[in-house]
Amino acid sequence: MAAGPVLVVDFGAQYAQLIARRVREANVYSELVPHSMPVEEMLAKDPQAIILSGGPASVFEPGAPRIDKKLFEAGVPVLGICYGFQAMAYALGADVDKAALGEYGKTDTVIDKATGLLEGSPA
Repeated sequence: MAAGPVLVVDFGAQYAQLIARRVREANVYSELVPHSMPVEEMLAKDPQAIILSGGPASVFEPGAPRIDKKLFEAGVPVLGICYGFQAMAYALGADVDKAALGEYGKTDTVIDKATGLLEGSPA
């Protein structure tokens, strides 16, 4: 029996198609689906994993795209990238703080080792 696809949920990122292509280049079937697709339809595709893309929105904006919490209760691994991670954290009830400046595009990463968040993970 073939494994289901990796679904790439498009939140409007310029690179959503690139994510799907990179997954395919790893010899894994992927499908790009709109964020507006009901979670039941996503899960009906029997995905082996789900990637939530980034996008230009902020979870603080009125009318910003949301993701149904049921997606995270289905037992399917989910990776959130940029806005996709914000949407995931927001849906799960985490505190999402607004930064002084919005970021869109390439940015530098700062790892704060004092938080302990990455403790025990490879350097």
